[in-house]
Amino acid sequence: MSVIFFDIGGTLADPHVDPDGSLSLRPLPRVAAALDALREVRKGIISNPGSGDGAAARAAGALAQAFPGRFTDEALVHWGAKDSREIFDRAVASTGGATADDCVFVGENAQERAFAREAGMRTATHPVFTLAAMENRPVFRARIEVPDGQDQPALTAVMNRTEAVPVQVVSRRLVVAMVTTRGTEVLERAGFTVDVQGGVEELAGTEKFVSDLLARGEAVFEGEEPTPETTHVVKREDDGRLTVRRLRFFQ
Repeated sequence: MSVIFFDIGGTLADPHVDPDGSLSLRPLPRVAAALDALREVRKGIISNPGSGDGAAARAAGALAQAFPGRFTDEALVHWGAKDSREIFDRAVASTGGATADDCVFVGENAQERAFAREAGMRTATHPVFTLAAMENRPVFRARIEVPDGQDQPALTAVMNRTEAVPVQVVSRRLVVAMVTTRGTEVLERAGFTVDVQGGVEELAGTEKFVSDLLARGEAVFEGEEPTPETTHVVKREDDGRLTVRRLRFFQ
């Protein structure tokens, strides 16, 4: 039996500090429907509540208020930093017998998902893709073209009823999204052209590589002046993807 663990901020809800200092959570679109579809599945939390005395208690209260009756097994609620595989190992151990491969971590942060996979868990980028992760079905990045006679509201309506989540609106005729094969089929039957480009986690790995190069001062964006330490040039494509090429130095 699968056990699903969710991050909170950016995945389930947007945190908001109220004027009186209390914490509230505003559920993100499509989250309630995704949780409804998982009603019979054990669910937990892996999330960083922030610093300060009582942070975990405040987060737990806000979670219960925003999602009443959804996360009732306290043994499956884990508060702490997701900066190594440690918290994910603890989460697996808390299930009372599920293997790591039976567990799914749902979170928007690619590095945190990488730590979860180090612990043997499956991962999903968005609650909409939880079932795909449970069934070990991949999620792809894709370019979706809006044809004549259709518009973006029509595209949104179709995406909201299938396994598809928009990532970037490039223009009124082009949207970059995350989709499964099932989502692609639904979109194409509705008249949209879907160009599948690669696995989401594979592309996230490329973006992490680029981020590390930039942090070390070994890369610049196209159009910027290289430095003596520059080894790579990064380009942001029209669809938001980052591509990188290695500089060649000639003596």
